Amino acid sequence: MIQNPKRYTITAALPYTNGPIHIGHLAGVYVPSDIYSRYLRLQGRDVLFVCGSDEHGVAISMKAKKEGITPQEVIDKYDGIIRKSFSDFGISFDNYSRTSAKIHHDTASEFFKKLYDKGDFIEEVTEQLYDAKADQFLADRFVVGTCPKCGNEEAYGDQCEKCGSTLNATDLIHPKSTITGETPIMKATKHWFLPLDRYEDFLKEWILVGHKNDWKPNVYGQVKSWIDGGLEPRAVTRDLDWGIDVPVEGAEGKKLYVWFDAPIGYISSTKEWALREGKDWEPYWKDKDTKLVHFIGKDNIVFHCIIFPAMLKAEGSYILPDNVPANEFLNLEGNKLSTSKNWAVWLHEYLEEFPNQQDVLRYALTSNAPETKDNDFTWKDFQARNNNELVAIYGNFINRVVVLTNKYYNGIVPTPNELSEVDEATLTELKAYPAVISSSLERYRFREALSELMNVARLGNKYLADEEPWKVIKDNPERVQTQMYVALQIAAALSSLCEPFLPFTATKLSRILKIESPLNWNTVAQNSDLIPAGHQIGEAELLFAKIEDEEIQKQIDKLEATKTANKEEIASSLAMTETQKEAIQFEDFAKMDIRVGTILEAEKMPKANKLLILKIDTGIDVRTIVSGIAESFKPEDIIGKKVTVLVNLAPRNLRGVESQGMILMTTNAKGKLVFVNPDTDDVANGETIN
Repeated sequence: MIQNPKRYTITAALPYTNGPIHIGHLAGVYVPSDIYSRYLRLQGRDVLFVCGSDEHGVAISMKAKKEGITPQEVIDKYDGIIRKSFSDFGISFDNYSRTSAKIHHDTASEFFKKLYDKGDFIEEVTEQLYDAKADQFLADRFVVGTCPKCGNEEAYGDQCEKCGSTLNATDLIHPKSTITGETPIMKATKHWFLPLDRYEDFLKEWILVGHKNDWKPNVYGQVKSWIDGGLEPRAVTRDLDWGIDVPVEGAEGKKLYVWFDAPIGYISSTKEWALREGKDWEPYWKDKDTKLVHFIGKDNIVFHCIIFPAMLKAEGSYILPDNVPANEFLNLEGNKLSTSKNWAVWLHEYLEEFPNQQDVLRYALTSNAPETKDNDFTWKDFQARNNNELVAIYGNFINRVVVLTNKYYNGIVPTPNELSEVDEATLTELKAYPAVISSSLERYRFREALSELMNVARLGNKYLADEEPWKVIKDNPERVQTQMYVALQIAAALSSLCEPFLPFTATKLSRILKIESPLNWNTVAQNSDLIPAGHQIGEAELLFAKIEDEEIQKQIDKLEATKTANKEEIASSLAMTETQKEAIQFEDFAKMDIRVGTILEAEKMPKANKLLILKIDTGIDVRTIVSGIAESFKPEDIIGKKVTVLVNLAPRNLRGVESQGMILMTTNAKGKLVFVNPDTDDVANGETIN
C-alpha cells in the first residue's frame, strides 16, 4: 500500500453503451467510487476521478443488429442516456470520455504499437470459430454453448455468467452462432497474443505476496485461482468490423480486442481532462507517489488484476493499481439482474419516477452494498430504509434542531453557557467520527462507513431525547442555549460528513443551516465551533419525504409486468419453435374445404363446462358446430364473429348434438384461444381458403 500519496487516480469501470445504467452498475461500481472520490476531496487531496463510455466490441455490434441501426447510432444513443443519468444522479467524475474519441483511438494504437515494436506480442495463426452461413469469424459474444466448468448451457464465448469463469470461445461445448444458430466450424486466422505466462512470476509477487493482506478476499481469491491454474497467452486482436484498427501491417480487417482497448480508456480520459484543464496527465499514471484505484464489478476482476497490469508492466512506464476493491453482484427481488430480460431498475427511469430522491437510492444501495457477497435489492427494503432510517433518524434530528432554534432564538445560533459533562462527552464523541468513518472508507468498507454516519444522527437524537430542551426551557433557559448549541454542532458536522454518501442532502442541509462553504473533513475532527454563536440559520425543511406504499406497489407491479412479458416471450418462442408435423402432399391439403363463416347463435351445452353450441352461416348453409371454447368466450360476446370453418369434416355426435365441422383456432403466448379469421370485413360467408 502507498502511504501518504501525493495524488489519487480513481477509475470506475467503463459502462458498455449497449444499454442504460441500472442499480447493479451503481451498487457495484459507481456509488462506491463516487463516495471514495468525494471523501478524498473533502480532505483536500489531489483527486482525479475518470470514466467514459466503452463503445467498441461485440456487445455494440449485437445491439446494432438487434435494433436495425448502425453501431455509431447505438453508442450515440446510449452514451447520451448514460451521461445524463450520471450527471443527474450526482456522480462526480472529473472527466467522462468515450472510447470512440480520437484521443482514445490514438492512445490505444500507440500503446499497442509500443508493445509490438518491443516484441512483446506473439503473432500466431490459430483455428477460430467461423460461421460459414454468415461468412464471418465469431467474436466471443457471438458464440453461446455449454460452459466446460459448470455445465451452464447459455455461456458466452468469453465468460460464463452463471459461474463467473472467464473463457475462450473455443472452450465451449456444443457452440452455436448467435447470428444464424449454426454450429460454427474452425478456420485459420492470424492474431496477436499477450503472453500472460511471461508475467506469472511478477503477478505472484505483486499480488499474491504484496497484496495478501490489503486486497478484498473475493478479489484476491479469484486472482489466486487464475494464477494457480497457470496463465496462457491471450489474444489482444479480433476479427471484427467495429473497433480500433490494429495498427500494423498484415492486420487488415482486424480490431483491437475490447478488453485491450477499454482499460486504456482510463488513460485517454485522463489525457482529455489534462488538455481541457491545462495540466500534465503523466503524474497521474506514471508517478510512484500516485495511488491508483480501480472500482469494478466482480466480472471484471481478471481483466483489471491480471491482463491490464500485465499490459502496464509490459509497457514499462506506468504505475500499477494500489487496490481493486471489486464488489459482488446485486440481485433484484430474488432474481439476477438482466438487461436483455429488462429485469432491472434503470437509473434514468428511477430519476423520473422518484424526482429529487437521488440520495434515497444512494443510501439504499450503499447500506445493502454487495461488498463481500451477492445481495438482493427489494423495493420494500428500499422503502423501509427511507422511512425508518433517513426520515425517522437523520431527518427527524435535523428537523427538531432547526424547528427549536427558530422557535426559541428566531434562527440564531445561541451562545453556549458552561458545558456539562454530557455536553463535553457528546462533542468529544462527535470529533471522533471523522476518523472512524475515514478508517472504514480507507479500507473500502462503505456499508460500515455509512452506518457510522448514521450513528452521528443517532448521537444527536439521543442527546436531544436525554436533555429534553423543550421541558428545560421553562425553568432553565440558559441551559437550553447550551443544549441547542451542542445539537447545532452535530447538525453542522452532518452537513460535511454526509457529503460523500448523500451529496444532495449535504447541499440542502448546508442551505438550511446557511453554511456557505463546505466544512473540511478535518475541521469537523478538530473544531467544536463548527457553526458559531450568532450565526443565522434558515427555516425548517424536510430533508427526506416518507415513501408511501402506493409508490412501492407501482414499482413491484412494473416488475411483475416484466416477469409476465418474459414468460409470454418464452411461451411464444416455444410455440414458434414447436416441432413441425410429418410432411403431407398437396393432395392431402386440397381435400380440406375451409370456408369463411359467421356465428349466428351461441349457447352453452347443458352440463358441459367447455362446450358451446354454435349456429354458423357457412355461405353454403347454416349448420350446427359444437366447439370446446366455452372457458374462453361468453356466448353473447361471439355472436356476429367472423370465423374460419373446416366444413367437410365428418359429422360427430357430441352429447346428443351432431357437430358438422370445426372452427380454426390458435393459442397466443398467454395460453388464450384466439379465432383464426380474415383481417378484412369484405370477405363473404362461403369464401374458400386455399
